[in-house]
Amino acid sequence: MPIFRHIKRLMLASALACALLGATMIATSFAGIQNQINSGKSTAASLQAQINAETAQIEKTSGGVAAAQAQLASIQSQVYQREAQLRSVQQRLMSARDQLLALEDKLHVAANYLAANLRSQYEQGTPNLVDVVLNANGFSNLLSQVSYLKDAQHSDAEMVKVMQVARTRVQHEALALGALEENDRTLTNQILAQQSQESTIEAALVKQQIDEQTARANTRGRLADVQAHVASLQKKYAAIQAAAARAAAESAAKASVQVNQQAGGVAVNTGSMVQAPPGAPQAVQEMIAAGNAIATLPYIWGGGHASFQALGYDCSGSVSFVLNAAGLLSSPEVSGWFESYGDPGPGQWVTIYANAGHVWMEIAGWRFDTVALAETGTRWARGGGEFAGFVVRHPVGL
Repeated sequence: MPIFRHIKRLMLASALACALLGATMIATSFAGIQNQINSGKSTAASLQAQINAETAQIEKTSGGVAAAQAQLASIQSQVYQREAQLRSVQQRLMSARDQLLALEDKLHVAANYLAANLRSQYEQGTPNLVDVVLNANGFSNLLSQVSYLKDAQHSDAEMVKVMQVARTRVQHEALALGALEENDRTLTNQILAQQSQESTIEAALVKQQIDEQTARANTRGRLADVQAHVASLQKKYAAIQAAAARAAAESAAKASVQVNQQAGGVAVNTGSMVQAPPGAPQAVQEMIAAGNAIATLPYIWGGGHASFQALGYDCSGSVSFVLNAAGLLSSPEVSGWFESYGDPGPGQWVTIYANAGHVWMEIAGWRFDTVALAETGTRWARGGGEFAGFVVRHPVGL
């Protein structure tokens, strides 16, 4: 019988060693993948910040393009107005030139007429009042000839005067219109030059905008690659967690010893789960059931703090989960907080051992501890545990 017990102990120790080695390898794998995930998330955050900066620069460049386009449209409008004014001036100039030509033609005709009169006067002599009187046939004829003579002389003089004034005015108008045309031509050339400059600026801004958008698209592509890699790592991480849970359960099953007798009022089944003894309070029964639910889940630092539902739990997360199941804790707490939880000293059914770095508990004579998980693959254990340096507390009434 002693030899059998010795062999049995060796087998149990071997199973526990394998489980511990597997847990160590899984923990190492967890840490490596978690580091990669954290690195990927950091890179993704950096890329997102770069995208935000590039987007702000694109919006700034777009504002410059819009301003250049607005200024270009204003300049183009001015060019159109000047061109319309120039066309109007050109039409006025052409009309003035036509009028000048017509007046010059009339002046030429009048000059010929005056020249003919002068020739006639030279050849026939200038009629005078005596000749008119002597040659008149009656008084009425005399008056008519005298009036005609005065009218002819007066018309010639007036025509010369009018033609001189007309020529002078046309010459002045031609000079003024010519100056106006030259000024408008100069202004139009200046506006066209400015328009060309604005077009060059707009083209440069548009090219810059295209380059910036291309750079942002490349950054977004890198971000998508990083996010896809992080998602792949998270899936791998979840798969390793599931495999770790299965391995822990299998190791616990292999390392467990089937016990059918009562030990301290608590029985253990083949799955390393405990059952509440007869007459245990309802809160104790609920705590044991909750402990069974997470007994073989992996240890995850910070597990059970963001939410009571998690893929794994650390020491304070495990204790918080069990107390919450019995309605004795409303939210997860850290280890040091349990130094002031409940009443001081050990309890009849439940005792909590806490300090700033670790917390574990005893329920109905059974140790519930993440250290036991590393030792046997389940948080339940008979005996053992650390006592030095721990504050002893218990839930009120238990």
